[in-house]
Amino acid sequence: VQLQASGGGLVQAGGSLRLSCAASGSIGAMNTMGWYRRAPGKQRELVAVSTSSGSTNYADSVKGRFTIYRDNPENTVYLQLNSLKPEDTAVYYCNVRKYSSGTRSSDYWGQGTKVTVSS
Repeated sequence: VQLQASGGGLVQAGGSLRLSCAASGSIGAMNTMGWYRRAPGKQRELVAVSTSSGSTNYADSVKGRFTIYRDNPENTVYLQLNSLKPEDTAVYYCNVRKYSSGTRSSDYWGQGTKVTVSS
């Protein structure tokens, strides 16, 4: 599985961006597609995740502002970022976790796309 992320950029506080991540190859019937970010000097953190069963989960810091959604036939996951704040500045990484039989899983990562929010 290879992931190609795009959509980052420079935006003013209060603005919006949409990130996209297309997966090539089979991601299986059971999977999660999500976004993580790493801000300067901080550890990577989960931003949002969407499961193949249709559920979503968000970091508290982005709830109500970010929306994750998927285009399953295209194996693509999107992250709509609204009401951006300077503290959202980070490199955003898409992730696919592919579950095989039992509890085995494999993680795949995109190359990262930088989001910079100016105040």
